[in-house]
Amino acid sequence: MSSVKTIFPRGIRSKSRFAVEHAEASRAPSKFDNLSVKELWESYRKSKDQDLRNFLMEKYLQLVRYNAERIATRLPDEVDIQDLMSAGLFGLKDAIDAFDLERGVKFETYCAPRIRGAILDELRSMDWVPRLVRHRTGRVEGARQKFIMEQGRDPTEEELAGRLALEGEEFDKFRRDSSAVSTFSLTRRCFTSDGSKDIREIDVIKDESQRNPFNEIQRKDIKDLISKGLSRAERLIIILYYYEEMTMKEIGATLNLSESRVSQMHSSILARLKSQLLHRTKDLESTE
Repeated sequence: MSSVKTIFPRGIRSKSRFAVEHAEASRAPSKFDNLSVKELWESYRKSKDQDLRNFLMEKYLQLVRYNAERIATRLPDEVDIQDLMSAGLFGLKDAIDAFDLERGVKFETYCAPRIRGAILDELRSMDWVPRLVRHRTGRVEGARQKFIMEQGRDPTEEELAGRLALEGEEFDKFRRDSSAVSTFSLTRRCFTSDGSKDIREIDVIKDESQRNPFNEIQRKDIKDLISKGLSRAERLIIILYYYEEMTMKEIGATLNLSESRVSQMHSSILARLKSQLLHRTKDLESTE
């Protein structure tokens, strides 16, 4: 029983996963082994004996693992089942202290909700997103998935609002909450590779700061092609509007032209470019 006392000291203050692992190991024979279940509970209700409580926790420890495994199936891979079991131990302890044999309910039935509740409470305490936001996210995503299954496409905002029976600002609030930023570990498994090593998120994450050299060359070739044969002012209008994303008014101020004049020149340039490209397309087709 010394190992049991190490696992469950008075008050049970530690949530270490090692407590679960050690408790599941084979234990030494106990003086309570020969007592029936009824005798165990009657004895504990009268004495609240520490050793007897530890014995009961070891006896019903498999219930903690069972409930932790069921909850773990709905959680990401990076959630350790041993951590869930450590939290479930506190639900088991509370159930043992509060159980009354005279109620006519089996302890296995009585303690299951307390174990699950302790595990879920621990998960909620680690979640930085408020429960209301999670609830709204679930409603929006549920309505979206149901619409996709029925219609075979993503719903519009109006259709989604209709499914949720929400209007105006209330729907906007639900939509904002459903788009809340989530966090995940970069070391979690992304997918299993053909080899022995799993592919992690950090192995496949896209580097937005890098540019594809091939795309850059294509971009430059297209700019040279469309600006060939244009005057300096016309070339600037094309480059500033399509490459620098300036407005007609800003381009006019840069070139000392009116906004209407820039718009007129822009339309004329597009008409000439369209004619030139059509002509060059025929040339390219004839050379193939």
